[in-house]
Amino acid sequence: MDSDRPVPVREMRASDADRERVAELLHDAVTDGRLTMEEHSERIEAVYRARTLGELTAFTRDLLPAEQQPFKVDAQNLLALFGSQRRDGRWVVPARLPVAALFGTVELDLRQAILQRRHITLDVSALCGRLRLIVPDGVEVRVTGRTVLSSARQGRRQDLPEEGPVVEVTGTLLFGSVKVVRPKRPWRASLRRGRRS
Repeated sequence: MDSDRPVPVREMRASDADRERVAELLHDAVTDGRLTMEEHSERIEAVYRARTLGELTAFTRDLLPAEQQPFKVDAQNLLALFGSQRRDGRWVVPARLPVAALFGTVELDLRQAILQRRHITLDVSALCGRLRLIVPDGVEVRVTGRTVLSSARQGRRQDLPEEGPVVEVTGTLLFGSVKVVRPKRPWRASLRRGRRS
């Protein structure tokens, strides 16, 4: 097996927490009558046997609209054209993700995301558009793309682990911006509460 080839998004291994998330949704579905007890029992057994995220998506596909599914395992490009696109929750970030923001905003929340590889590349095309990245602690963001009359704000400086995940922003930004949002440090939050009291 080629170790340099990323595992296909749908074939990534599911965690126990992923299976429990689907089981909770199935419990809700049998409670409100969308599933019979027999259907619920069959699906629950299959959920706990499931090994991949792709397998888990099959159990809720007919119960919830696309935007409410517990996992997003499609590798579709993101396009914001005179509007906004947001990807958040439990989703798989492919090794290379094309992003286009034309007079619009793309927001990617990586706090619950699964990275297909340790090094992720966002190939951005932005014309008067914005990319907003919300990243958890320990994730390094590198903006290496070509910027013309554009801005890149990295948020507060961090002590990052040498072998930690990297999100690289490549491509071209013309009259655009990249903003990185990082979680607030706990001591800062408590300091603000202290000032109010």
